[in-house]
Amino acid sequence: MGMDFEKLNGLIPAVVQDDESNEVLMVGFMNDEALQRTVASGFATFFSRTRNKLWTKGETSGNRLQVVRILTDCDDDTVLVRVKRLGVGNVCHTGTRSCFSRDLEPAE
Repeated sequence: MGMDFEKLNGLIPAVVQDDESNEVLMVGFMNDEALQRTVASGFATFFSRTRNKLWTKGETSGNRLQVVRILTDCDDDTVLVRVKRLGVGNVCHTGTRSCFSRDLEPAE
């Protein structure tokens, strides 16, 4: 697929965005196999750095991410995965729509 997996030791960041609302939902990491599986299955699959294995978003919760389009950045080392949210639509493991729901508090 022409992606550069070398910069992050075999991984690339995958920014996930709702195709309808443009809301950024999460950031995960993909290795070559996860990207290939995402393309082949049509559902977002990532590489878990803590479990050292592939996982498909929503495989246990039912809140799957159906891929609409995948774009790559100019350096071929990051992808933007535009998705349709399935299930109840919550993407974050905390049960919220997006993993980006808190403001960063400035250091004192």
